[in-house]
Amino acid sequence: MRIGAIAKQAGIPVETIRYYEKIGLLPEPVRDASGYRSYRQAHLERLLFIKRCRNLDMAQDEIRELIRLAENPDADCSGVDALLARHLDHVRERLRELASLEQTLEKLQAACSDGGTVSECGILGGLTSELDKLDMASDHNHVPGTHGQGHS
Repeated sequence: MRIGAIAKQAGIPVETIRYYEKIGLLPEPVRDASGYRSYRQAHLERLLFIKRCRNLDMAQDEIRELIRLAENPDADCSGVDALLARHLDHVRERLRELASLEQTLEKLQAACSDGGTVSECGILGGLTSELDKLDMASDHNHVPGTHGQGHS
């Protein structure tokens, strides 16, 4: 099948499929006589696997490692278990960060619940002072999908 067809079946944009090929998550398909990529069922299965992993907020390196492990089906599954344990630790840390963020936002919102003018707004004043605290408190701001094996 061609790239448009596999993109539609997988529910993944064509540009993303090309990107996955470029970074090695998806093997490059053979090209037909016209030079078009010719994708097989195995490509679709890999794309769906990657999509499920991304929906679990797994990073590219984690997905790459899972693919590597899956290519050796007779091996001990402790590597898969260890990878998932690391990812779960990361998710739990992110939940703690989000709970802290929620508390900060609630405090800021409470600072301006009385109404008034923008110049009197407690939210804007609080954001100025809170930003200083946040910059100093968090050396590693999470960007979804960027955590790897060696990071919390």
